[in-house]
Amino acid sequence: MSSYVTRKTPGDTSWFVHDRFGMFIHFGTYALAARHEWVKRNESISEEKYNKYFEYFNPDLFDAKEWARKAKEAGMKYAVLTTKHHEGFCLFDSAYTDYKATNTPFGRDIVKEYADAFRAEGLHVGFYYSLIDWHHPEFPIDAMHPRRHDPDAEQLDKGRDMKKYAEYMRNQVRELLTNYGKIDILWFDFSYSAPDKREVKPWMQFGGAKSKDQWESEELIALARSLQPGIIIDNRADIEQDLWTPEQYQLLSWPRHGETGEYLTWEACQTFSGSWGYYRDEMSWKSPQMLIEMLINTVCLGGNLLMNVGPTARGCFDYRADEALKAYADWMKYNSRSIYGCTMAEPEFKAPRGCRLTQSQDGKRLYIHLMEYPYTFLECPGFAGKIDYAHFLHDGSEILFHDGHVEHYSEGMSQDTSIAFLRIPVVKPNILVPVIELFLKEKV
Repeated sequence: MSSYVTRKTPGDTSWFVHDRFGMFIHFGTYALAARHEWVKRNESISEEKYNKYFEYFNPDLFDAKEWARKAKEAGMKYAVLTTKHHEGFCLFDSAYTDYKATNTPFGRDIVKEYADAFRAEGLHVGFYYSLIDWHHPEFPIDAMHPRRHDPDAEQLDKGRDMKKYAEYMRNQVRELLTNYGKIDILWFDFSYSAPDKREVKPWMQFGGAKSKDQWESEELIALARSLQPGIIIDNRADIEQDLWTPEQYQLLSWPRHGETGEYLTWEACQTFSGSWGYYRDEMSWKSPQMLIEMLINTVCLGGNLLMNVGPTARGCFDYRADEALKAYADWMKYNSRSIYGCTMAEPEFKAPRGCRLTQSQDGKRLYIHLMEYPYTFLECPGFAGKIDYAHFLHDGSEILFHDGHVEHYSEGMSQDTSIAFLRIPVVKPNILVPVIELFLKEKV
């Protein structure tokens, strides 16, 4: 069993830390603009102009079953869909707003179709819900609001009541956790201090920021847990819950609790390109090699990876997103055993040069991910006497090894008896990141 004891969480994370890999889906009317999900804020677009995207929202190629199939083929075990993003547009048929997918030309409840399709594929179902809402008339204008620069912004803000908005959120969360079956993850987003003091105006409520007091987070979270016991909730409502969620950042160590030092349950959320929503002209798409390495780098530090897809305005995945998903599908088909049910290797195992390690949570198998392919021999200090059998994971072909020396090849080399030498084919196998599976000897 893994010796890494994680901090106890209110929700049930047992399946989560086994499955390790999920799909994030950012979808809304911003897909029509196709230039970032924050386009309304970035370009200070008025309600009247932005409403055109609502009037023409009609993702006629949307097929939730196809989304679910692609997620499953890529090796993803769960998904999180934006039921409502910062723009305030709801993909579900809420009784508390007219600003929803069922009132567009499309006319369908996207959240219901998503939940049904992903559940049918055996995937865990998660809902993202934005705490921010730039459309709601009671949401105060703050330092990130699209209307913050309007000449009449102060006047527009007068009378806006955050308590009424907090009640609106609870009503919608109640709908989401009541009307769509079992929900495994609730992903709130997000609390913030003023991002730029130059954006803060003296008249702005709460200093131009929002935190747990404004969201009434304790009541919101209590409601969620009463409706869906065991649900996993992130930490972005400004109250520590189940998940710590670093965004667009690759960690170098397993995060730990500041007061207790306990290991945290964590999930890195990342994008295939530089945007979450569909961005037609954004060109910083990650290479297949980088995508695979991001997954390995996350799991080798005890974390989960949530990779994002931003569907187009027609409701399908961009060809570049399909290519990225295929890169995962091709690799995970053969190497998923080094990801599912795995975590950071025990401290006694140090990664060889150019490699990353994961280890099965029962401690019986160790996986060496060859990020940099070695020549002929892979030196594994500290591994001697611990390996029972070794093979490549992608084809099950044996890897020969010797402890402490490599017959006549080791003449003049260090005779460190703790080193295990794995003999590697000179030509790299035709796979992005080859993985060696080591079956470890039972400890006596």
